[in-house]
Amino acid sequence: MLGLAHTLVTEGLHDEVFVQRFCVGFDRFKPYLLGETDSRPKDAEWAGAVSGLDADGIRTLARNLAAARSLVSVSWSVQRADHGEQPYWMAVVLAALPGQIGLPGGGFAVGLSAMHGVGNPAPQLSWASLPQGINPVKAFIPVARISDMLLHPGDTFAYDGGSYRYPDIRLVYWCGGNPFHHHQDLNRLRRAWARPETVICHECWWNPLARHADIVLPVTTPVERNDLACTTLDGAVVAMHKAVPTFAASRDDYQIFAGLAGRLGVEQAFTEGRNEGDWLRHLYNVSRQRHARHGYELPDFDTFWDEGALMLGDAPVERVLLQAFRRDPAANPLDTPSGRIEIFSETIAGFGYDDCPGHPVWLEPAEWLGGLLADRFPLHLISNQPSTRLHSQLDNGTVSRAAKVAGREPVHLNPQDAADRGIADGDIVRLFNERGACLAGACLDPGVRPGVVRLATDAWFDPQPMDGEGSLDVHGNPNVLTLDKGTSQLAQGPSAQTCLVELVRFHEKAPDVGVFEPPEILR
Repeated sequence: MLGLAHTLVTEGLHDEVFVQRFCVGFDRFKPYLLGETDSRPKDAEWAGAVSGLDADGIRTLARNLAAARSLVSVSWSVQRADHGEQPYWMAVVLAALPGQIGLPGGGFAVGLSAMHGVGNPAPQLSWASLPQGINPVKAFIPVARISDMLLHPGDTFAYDGGSYRYPDIRLVYWCGGNPFHHHQDLNRLRRAWARPETVICHECWWNPLARHADIVLPVTTPVERNDLACTTLDGAVVAMHKAVPTFAASRDDYQIFAGLAGRLGVEQAFTEGRNEGDWLRHLYNVSRQRHARHGYELPDFDTFWDEGALMLGDAPVERVLLQAFRRDPAANPLDTPSGRIEIFSETIAGFGYDDCPGHPVWLEPAEWLGGLLADRFPLHLISNQPSTRLHSQLDNGTVSRAAKVAGREPVHLNPQDAADRGIADGDIVRLFNERGACLAGACLDPGVRPGVVRLATDAWFDPQPMDGEGSLDVHGNPNVLTLDKGTSQLAQGPSAQTCLVELVRFHEKAPDVGVFEPPEILR
């Protein structure tokens, strides 16, 4: 993106009027782009050398970007890497240069048509939800810093311009999600997870989270309870009818929390006297009243529940991001300190972060194929979302298990990289780096570029031995290998895609995958 911007600016293809009227800080960014501040112009040749793309292709793309209405569309996944904030900031800057932000079909988008209804032409109204209350505990951490918090209570950390201190956590209560699928450096997480005195979780499966908990409260699955399915940006609501009886002694999350509230003497305050059915009817009716104020007449609850779903009208709603701002920036300022698009941010610059300065920059990642570590670990690991399950959900199901190779998660690698290592399709291989190792099943794939391997996330973590330090994961979870480092002091997000590994054929007898076996139940 820097190479594209360099071509736009040096060839006079950017919209100087738009940049001056709707943006701030271009004069602070331009010297960096042209190499005046570091003697390194961010031209197409420089960008091509870093990215592996053709310099002429970069220049051609820049010219096409300025010649027609263009949208800079960025995936959410780009953020999950060292300095992951920079591509999004630069995407906004790149979209601003041709002056198309606020025009139909132009500007930028993040997660278009993929995340939370972005790009969906349906009405986007607010659906009612359970009361959230106000948490009197003000201490917090960025979610990706769980291991740091547990391992280093009392230490300070920087975040979004502030300095905070990690609390000393003695009890973990985890409801919703599975840290042993989404967190990085799982061997480090296991060491951290052992520090609290008690770990409690809600689970419906004997998955890695349940295996690492002291108390497991069996909870219902979505098909064992009645519920509403809706999000603010979808323009639809679905009646989730209970499909099967509740299994054994499991309870809904709501029932569990109501029971705990009763033990604490606040059940009435928590439930407001409503059971499951009462809450569903109440939330739907509150939503119905809200939507009526916007001209949408919803059927009564009983009609909706019988019909099973409804959409908020058939007519598409045209939305153009920042259109009102473009028409009148003074009357419709952005939620930034300047009210305009901040190519350079005085606020962020004032934080003094060396890993996130005041304008978009390219910073060398902690691990990449252009660094010295690549001499020891010459493959870049990409951990994508799986196609046979949703995150780690139902990895124990038949669809996910049928896609395994030799009972392990498949790892895709270029045939040349496989040949260099004596690996054939279907072999069990060992991926490793300084943080850990896992076994996977080799899939030779010419669609994967040389020097890169692709291992989907969320295979259920199966360390062998279970209680060993630096255990080998025998199932193929890439987070045994990924780097547990904040993206920067600004956001402290996860850096999973910044990861170098080596891969070799596994010559020993591979341990059986046992993570799907339930525990022995003592009655």
